[in-house]
Amino acid sequence: MVRTRPSRRVTIVPRPYVLLSAAVSLDGALDDASPDRLILSGPADLDEVDALRAGCDAILVGAGTVRADDPRLRVASAARRADRERRGLPATPLRVILSRSGVLDPAARVFAAGPPPVVYTDAPAPALPATVVPLTAPEDVLADLHARGVRRLLVEGGATVLRDLLARGLADELRLAVAPVFVPDPAAVRFRGAGPAARLTGVRQVDRMAVLRYSF
Repeated sequence: MVRTRPSRRVTIVPRPYVLLSAAVSLDGALDDASPDRLILSGPADLDEVDALRAGCDAILVGAGTVRADDPRLRVASAARRADRERRGLPATPLRVILSRSGVLDPAARVFAAGPPPVVYTDAPAPALPATVVPLTAPEDVLADLHARGVRRLLVEGGATVLRDLLARGLADELRLAVAPVFVPDPAAVRFRGAGPAARLTGVRQVDRMAVLRYSF
């Protein structure tokens, strides 16, 4: 008599295509430990990232990036915003923040204009001008974003968010811009992590920077 094991069904939860974007120094620093923001990207690189933003459905960062850089997370180019609107899209993609503590300044620029961002947090209902969702596990966040219509997600940091997505095998592509400088600060925040082997798909020079593209 031949016994067969019952087959296990693997549930595949849909998620967006995840594109990571980061700028680093030659020794892998994303930022130094000074109170001032470390600017690694030049105008041409920033313009390319702006084009990436315009081509995505959502832009995601961690709470540390909001506190340190106070970004607007908007499409900067008026022409790109107008093109999105002509196609029936919001001028700027959905803005998304991950924050385990929920401690964010309601006066931060990301909350200042446009549709309210989505904040994913474990904290009990922080008072923020945002849509607050009680999730922080990356898989759950991506599934929820997919349910909200996000099919292409741009992740711009910070280091912990990038590391977690790579370690969990949740990244599809990485755009890494390398500035020709060193940051010897031993306390600098560096781009580190573990994850699947990456395949180099492109190398270009953008002004003084080398832009590397990888797929996973």
